[in-house]
Amino acid sequence: MATDHYFSAEPGKPEIRKPLTVELDGQVRHLTTSNGIFSPEGIDKGTAVLLAEVPAPPSAGNLLDIGCGWGPIALTLGLKSPAAAVTAVDVNTRCIALTNDNAQTLGLHNVQACLPDEVDPELRFDAIWSNPPIRIGKSELHDLLMLWLPRLAPGGNAWLVVQKNLGSDSLQRWLAAELPAEFRVSRESTAKAFRILRIRRAAATR
Repeated sequence: MATDHYFSAEPGKPEIRKPLTVELDGQVRHLTTSNGIFSPEGIDKGTAVLLAEVPAPPSAGNLLDIGCGWGPIALTLGLKSPAAAVTAVDVNTRCIALTNDNAQTLGLHNVQACLPDEVDPELRFDAIWSNPPIRIGKSELHDLLMLWLPRLAPGGNAWLVVQKNLGSDSLQRWLAAELPAEFRVSRESTAKAFRILRIRRAAATR
């Protein structure tokens, strides 16, 4: 696993791109990957569980992928919800370029990858899907999640996939304690050593 994905805006080694064939949204897709990113050889196990277990995203609105890599989650959101605007964020500029290029390859004009600071701080998201970078460390992970989860729109859902032996249960408890009262955190399912956590924000009251 390439740690450059977690810690470096610019991976240390020169980029070497190569073709990648994967199945996304039920069809084989011919995309591009490279070295210096997370899971460059294909869809990692955690992301595969997320894509298999989570209900379909909203058909419209603003959707977010936290930690996009080469784009498997963001591209799936874009394929499933062509009328939605999909934002993909990553600290690794190589990942941003790959996700944008792969979206262009698939004709997905509704997917845009960028650095976290380039996202409008006033933008709220109707759904968030993420395989968060657990290995960056607990403090950094907490900061990352508290940056994005409070931007969930009223009535929206965030879905996180976390490996059981990497602290999924303790993360669930921490989120439940730290998020504001209108957020509810639950464990929705367990599959192949991974937990799917759901964070729901209460709908706005009239």
